[in-house]
Amino acid sequence: MPDAPPPIKSTKRMKELMAGHFLGLDQAAREGRPKVAWCTSVGPAELLHAMGFAVYFPENHGALLGATRMATDVIPTANAAGYSPDICSYLTADVGAFLKGVTPLTQAYGIATVPKADVLVFNTNQCRDVEDWFAFYARHWNVPIVGVRSHRGLGEVKAHHVADVVAQFKDLIPTLERVGGHKFDLDRLRETVRLSRECTLRWRRVLELAALAPSPMTFFDHTIHMAPAVVLRGLPEAVEYYDLLLGEMDQRVADGIAAVPGERHRLYWEGMPVWGRLRMLSDLLSQARAAVVASTYCNSWIFDAFDEREPFESMARAYLELFIVRDDEYKERYIHQWVERFGVKGVIFHDAKTCPNNSNNRYAMPQRLARSLGLSTLVLNGDLNDLRFFSDEQTKTNLEAFVEQMEELAA
Repeated sequence: MPDAPPPIKSTKRMKELMAGHFLGLDQAAREGRPKVAWCTSVGPAELLHAMGFAVYFPENHGALLGATRMATDVIPTANAAGYSPDICSYLTADVGAFLKGVTPLTQAYGIATVPKADVLVFNTNQCRDVEDWFAFYARHWNVPIVGVRSHRGLGEVKAHHVADVVAQFKDLIPTLERVGGHKFDLDRLRETVRLSRECTLRWRRVLELAALAPSPMTFFDHTIHMAPAVVLRGLPEAVEYYDLLLGEMDQRVADGIAAVPGERHRLYWEGMPVWGRLRMLSDLLSQARAAVVASTYCNSWIFDAFDEREPFESMARAYLELFIVRDDEYKERYIHQWVERFGVKGVIFHDAKTCPNNSNNRYAMPQRLARSLGLSTLVLNGDLNDLRFFSDEQTKTNLEAFVEQMEELAA
């Protein structure tokens, strides 16, 4: 097998940005300024930045618990406190870690605990679990919790959907003014929306580079380099980072560097990552010369609707157009478009035990796509964080058989 590609140099800068993000939050929480707002990963971060908050995303912490494989050890603590093992393992891992007094931030940055929230702001466009998750901390710290209850199962996003979410965004402002101590400033919101748009334009381009053959990046790279788009959108640092990354990726393309040397098969990943097994899955697929070139998960931070000329309306539309919010007909059209554009020959569906909202294999979608697109599909059973639901050996066997099936179809 050809030599592995050289490491992505921009990763060093991304690690510096993430360190600055967490250390800044820790300092804000200890000193009481700026005030700390917790935000769901696809919640109204632009509004919070515009109102002067330091913004923390607990789903990012949940992913860190999964990636460091701490999650499986702390989830039982949340279960013992009454949180079902069947609900979101981001929630149970995060709450369990908090109850046990542990966090991966300690080893990474010397931070003792997650930053105490002054206000918690949710958006249920992903699921109801995020509201219940934030409610735990609102009760524990006796701090305000506010949020947006989103429309779900949408085909077309219509004007009345947007108007409803705009009204809910505006309803957040009095509480945010009271907690944060800053009056709402429309021009500041326009600027954060503009920066989020600039970030999303660059992140889209990063992802679209994988349409090239061979691809300079894979889904497993994307899960790492998506971090600034998640936790720093609305800030200039995210825009600057993706300019750096794009420059490096353009050079790798020019130099003919492939993320998977000898790339033979091009795959699509549908569903959540298995955070504690990213390296294993990446290595298995690379050995089979299979590149996962696209995913709906990493695409979730492409927000084409952002427009600083209409900040509230464009934020509402952006957060309603998410893949996870849409109906199955829309989702199948979406996957179809990316599969065709990226030359994909196989789709891996991850059935995440504790994430039914982001597991799209349970109502025969793989079978429908296999028929309409004439490609191979595979369902991997597992979970985003709880590795008790994931079998290394079964996954290895299933992936090997899947690649063999694609080889036969290609013959």
